[in-house]
Amino acid sequence: QVQLVESGGGLVQPGGSLTLSCAASGSLFSIDIMGWYRQAPGKQRELVADITSDSNINYADFAKGRFTISRDNSRNLVYLQMNNLNTEDTAVYYCNAGIMVPITRKRVDYWGQGTQVTVSP
Repeated sequence: QVQLVESGGGLVQPGGSLTLSCAASGSLFSIDIMGWYRQAPGKQRELVADITSDSNINYADFAKGRFTISRDNSRNLVYLQMNNLNTEDTAVYYCNAGIMVPITRKRVDYWGQGTQVTVSP
């Protein structure tokens, strides 16, 4: 099965920066889309940003101008550079990989375990 491993979370002060990394392995097919989602306590999981294999990018409104997603297709790596963090960014951040299975023509999603990002004075 596909495995996703995140790293880079931690505790930062408001206004600080963090870079999250995710490595995917075990896929028999190419990974069409990779992205980051987050879930804060008591809230639903929400999209932060995603990026396709041909570098089309989508950002959530709260991420525009502050966060940057990038991808290394050859190594199945995706990064999220987060700048000017505030307390509302506190959440568990999850790496996502979407794969279009050729035989079934259906998208299958895989998720990492998540990495905690805490923004606090």
